[in-house]
Amino acid sequence: MRLKLDYPFAGVQRIIGVLLMIFSTAMLLPAAVGLIYGDGQVVAFITGFAVTLTAGFCAWWPTRSARRELKIRDGFLVVVFFWMVLSLFGAIPFVLVTSPQVSVTNAVFESVSGLTTTGATVLKHLDKLPHAILFWRVLLHWMGGMGIIVLAVAVLPMLGVGGMQLYRAETPGPIKDSKLTPRIRETAKMLWYLYVSLTIICALLFWLAGVTPFDAISDAFSAIATGGFSNHDQSLGYHNSPLVELVAVFTMLVGATSFSMHFAVWRSANPLDYWRDYETRMLWLMVAGATAIAALVLIVHGTYADPGTAIVHALFQVVSIGTTTGFTTSHYTAWPSFIPIFLILGSFVGGCAGSTTGGMKVVRVVLLAKQGMREIRRLVHPSATFPVKMGDQVVANRVVHAVWGFFSVYVATYVVLFLILIALKLDPLTAFSAVAAALNNLGPGLGSVASNMASLPALAKWVLCGAMLLGRLEIFTLLVIFTPTFWRR
Repeated sequence: MRLKLDYPFAGVQRIIGVLLMIFSTAMLLPAAVGLIYGDGQVVAFITGFAVTLTAGFCAWWPTRSARRELKIRDGFLVVVFFWMVLSLFGAIPFVLVTSPQVSVTNAVFESVSGLTTTGATVLKHLDKLPHAILFWRVLLHWMGGMGIIVLAVAVLPMLGVGGMQLYRAETPGPIKDSKLTPRIRETAKMLWYLYVSLTIICALLFWLAGVTPFDAISDAFSAIATGGFSNHDQSLGYHNSPLVELVAVFTMLVGATSFSMHFAVWRSANPLDYWRDYETRMLWLMVAGATAIAALVLIVHGTYADPGTAIVHALFQVVSIGTTTGFTTSHYTAWPSFIPIFLILGSFVGGCAGSTTGGMKVVRVVLLAKQGMREIRRLVHPSATFPVKMGDQVVANRVVHAVWGFFSVYVATYVVLFLILIALKLDPLTAFSAVAAALNNLGPGLGSVASNMASLPALAKWVLCGAMLLGRLEIFTLLVIFTPTFWRR
């Protein structure tokens, strides 16, 4: 008699099993890299592949015949539990490698940081790490950037369920009902076609800028996912090339722009549509304004003798921190103290909705500002009606209220996490920046976490793992499963 399960969440278990089996195949890529470079770490990835594949098969096989309709609640469960499980299985190669020796806590931290495109690392001496490990780190970035769930919706009609529930739970941004194509699976496919194509273009640009092929692929994976992992301790500063920095700026801005916008421009073949889009235009204006402020401070303080050099460094660091990527070319924490704090606060904004960035997203910040201005005008004209607009479009009050709700929960979550790190005896600057770096999926912080987070106590690392998952899933997706309402039929 064959064992078959068909309980209320059997469909969720089946999907997670299938997705784990897909994820396991990704471990074969760094194994191949290890063979090419002779790193001697192939066994770790082959073992990780076997364990992950077996676990996925064991989850899928008993529920393979479950065909219950996927509800919105099931979509949230798939996304939340899959990201948690994925982070644990993604840590297996880090635990198994013989060089360097990585603890379970550090392995899970590095895995979560990679998948959530945070880029905070606990590893040191990156220049000496095996190529297989370096590639696995950026591959986690690249897969997490667009979201493996969206990939699964695109290529797995075998799931036999509607994909919109997964798509809504996975994609970042306040408005998740817009689709590029009438069918959700076609939408997810188009997103991944764009993602792969743009990654190839950016990797070629890095290579043409003088970067080695391995670094070009790695930097492209990391930059377009706005992740920030680098193959070198000096990050992109290792290349010491303004041209490489400009390519990185371009790639990070590509990742920070809505992929729906990329699709619209590709379809219209008119790059001016970027400027016509209100949110994209606001992103560019914010970058320009922040760069001007940072460059002015650097010039006034005489940090760089040449104003041109100050502008280039300011532009790169503003884009890197503002898009929550986290690359560095110079030790920006040594700049006048105003700039590091200014940049960290800028990471709370992030990029456009529907991009690979973290943070609250430009559209939310703009709506918050517009709603604030509307309330001020209402004080003067209590009976007047003032619609909130994004460009020429009126934003529904439902969306505005949702944005305010998200903002209040975001701030409350930050405060709670900050207090927890303070209770763990971290100094205020380190705690402030570490939570910001994790919750905004940024990576580098200030104080003792400016270069890496290896010095943090184990419990603090687990807290930050939770913060990174909260940021990647935009808080509500994770917190909703802890509410009694969610579990009521």
